[in-house]
Amino acid sequence: MSCRRARRIGIAAALTPTLLYLATILTVFAVSRQDQRRPVDAIVVLGAAQYNGKPSPVLRARLDHAFTLYQEGLAATVVVTGGIGAGDRVSEATVGRQYLVGRGVPEAAVVVRPEGRSTQASVRSVADWAADRGVKRVLLVSDPFHMLRLRLETARTGLEAFTSPTRTSPISGRWRSELFFFFQEGWKVPLVIAGVSK
Repeated sequence: MSCRRARRIGIAAALTPTLLYLATILTVFAVSRQDQRRPVDAIVVLGAAQYNGKPSPVLRARLDHAFTLYQEGLAATVVVTGGIGAGDRVSEATVGRQYLVGRGVPEAAVVVRPEGRSTQASVRSVADWAADRGVKRVLLVSDPFHMLRLRLETARTGLEAFTSPTRTSPISGRWRSELFFFFQEGWKVPLVIAGVSK
């Protein structure tokens, strides 16, 4: 093998992971701009931080979006997810339920799934709940950057999942912040595809 050919192979080998990473980020961005809202069996809200029993601005934006979807009549049930963070006494899911009920959603319409401390764990918890109740179609609510990974994680559970991103999250309001999360998703998504995500 000539030195020139070896150099070309080396350059191609070095560039391939970078190109795949950039392609993933572009796909994450494209999916983040899609809103698939439609009638489903349940609306599912992915958890985010809560502060002493009150939703963080990020979690509140997700809950407000889910409330809008509920008001539109897209589902009769809202599932809130999210476990208990380090130093917390209450789960994100519990705080989510309290917030939605406070906005007028009937208590019986809100399902709490507080087991998850990661996207994968939350999705699996929802899938377990859904399997026991014949729920097949769900509408996932989270920040825009999260949409592609959510679709991939949920597809592995057998649920038919659609996504509806919130547009009012403080993350989306600051382009540098959102760009940071897009870059993170660039390596998280391939891990989901490879089946090694947390």
